[in-house]
Amino acid sequence: MTLRNRFTLISSLSFGIVSIITSAVIFFAYYDSTKIFYFEKLRNTALISAIYYLEKDELPKDRHAQIKKEYNHLIQNNRVAVYNRNNEVTFGHNLKDKNIKPAHLQAVRNNKGIQFMSDNQFYYGIFYPDNQGDFVVFVKSPNDSFQSQILRLAIIMLSVLVMGLLAIYFLSRYLSKVVYKPVSNVVERINKAEYNNISTAITSTNTNDEIDELIKSYNKLLGRISENVLLQQNFINYVSHEFKTPLAAISGNLEVFAQKDRTPEEYRKVAKESLDNVYEIENILNNLLLMSGMTKLETSHKQVRIDELIWKIYEKLESRAKEKNSSIKIQLQVTKSSLLEIPGNETLLYLALYNIVENAIKYSFDKPVVITLSEKGNQLYIEVRDEGRGVPADDLMKISETFYRGKNVDTVKGSGIGLSLSKSIFDHHHIVMKIDSVVNVGTSVLLEFPAHS
Repeated sequence: MTLRNRFTLISSLSFGIVSIITSAVIFFAYYDSTKIFYFEKLRNTALISAIYYLEKDELPKDRHAQIKKEYNHLIQNNRVAVYNRNNEVTFGHNLKDKNIKPAHLQAVRNNKGIQFMSDNQFYYGIFYPDNQGDFVVFVKSPNDSFQSQILRLAIIMLSVLVMGLLAIYFLSRYLSKVVYKPVSNVVERINKAEYNNISTAITSTNTNDEIDELIKSYNKLLGRISENVLLQQNFINYVSHEFKTPLAAISGNLEVFAQKDRTPEEYRKVAKESLDNVYEIENILNNLLLMSGMTKLETSHKQVRIDELIWKIYEKLESRAKEKNSSIKIQLQVTKSSLLEIPGNETLLYLALYNIVENAIKYSFDKPVVITLSEKGNQLYIEVRDEGRGVPADDLMKISETFYRGKNVDTVKGSGIGLSLSKSIFDHHHIVMKIDSVVNVGTSVLLEFPAHS
C-alpha cells in the first residue's frame, strides 16, 4: 500500500470513527432529553388533570372554567385515568388499560410518581392527596411524534455522516497528493539519477518542514556516497600514480645495475634506494588498509598518556628534523596531570600525532617545530606549529581530504593520506582538529581534546 493510500485510509477511518462516536453521543443525548421533555409534559398534564377533576368543589367557578379550558386544549379524557385507593377509575375515560397494573399504582403511592413506556405509549403517574381521598392520576400519550423526531434525527445524522465520509475521503486524496508531491518528486529524481551525478539526485524544497529535512538528510547521505564513489573511481589512478614512481625507481635502478658489475658500495646504495621505495609502498598500503577498517574498529579503549606519546614521537623524529636542519621543541603547560590521560587506542593516537608532527617537519624548512601542550578549564589542547611555507587558502578547506595534496608541495614526498587518516582517528576519539595556515608564514594544527567530567 502506498503512503498516499495509507494516508487516505487512516484519515478516513479516523474521521469515520470520531464522527460515529460523536453522532452516537449526540443521538442518545437528544433521545434522553426528548424523553425527559415528553415525560415532563405528561407530568404537567397529570397535575392539571388532578386539579380539574379533584379540585372542582374547592375552586371558584371562573378559576375552574379557566383550568377546564386549558385542560380541554391539552388533553383528551380517554388519555386520563384517576384511580382511588381501591385502584378503581373514578374520573376520566381511560378504563382498564392493560399497561397500568396494580404494581404501577402502588409504585406511584410509594414514590409519589412513576414514568415508563409501553406499547408505543408514554405513561406518567402522580400521587395526589385530596380531601376526598388519596388518588393516583395516570396520563398517557402516544409516542408517534417522539419516534418521528428520533427517526428524522437518525436519517439526518446518517446522511451527514455518509456525506462527511465521502467528503473526507476525496479531501484526503487531494491533500495526500499535495502533501506527498515532494516525496514523489524525490522518488522521481532518484529514479532519474545517474551513477555519475548521484550527489545532485535530490533538490531541496526549502520549505523548512519534515520533507525538507528528509531531503537534506538524503542529500548528505548521497553526498557521502558520491564521495566514496569518486574515491573508488580515483583509487586505481591514485595507486597507479603513487606506486609508479617507487616501482619505476626500483626497476630503473635494477636495470641499470644489471648491465655491468658494480662495487660493493654501489650494491649497498642501490639496495638502500630500493628498500626505501619498498618501504614507501608498504607505508601507503598500511595507511590505506588502516583507513578502510577505521569504521569497523572495535578495539577497546584504555587510558593513554598523551605526553608519553609526544615524547615517543620526539625520539622517533628528532633525527629526521636534524637532517632538515630543523628541530622539535616541546612546551608542557599543563598543571593537571589527569588531563594528559584520555581513553583511546594508543596505536592509532600515536599514528595520528606522528603524521601531524611529521608533516610539520617536512615543511618547516630549517625552522623549529613547536609542540605545545596546554590546558583551558578541564580540556587539554595540543598545538603543532611550524614556520614553513604554509597552505594557500583555497587548499586549506580540502587539505584533510583523502589523497589531496596542496599545490605548493613541490618535490616534498607524500601520499595525501596522512592528514586524512589523522582526522579520521581524531574524529573517532572525539578530538577536534583545527588547521590555521598563512602562506610563507607557517601552519598551526590545534587539537581540542574532550572535556574531562
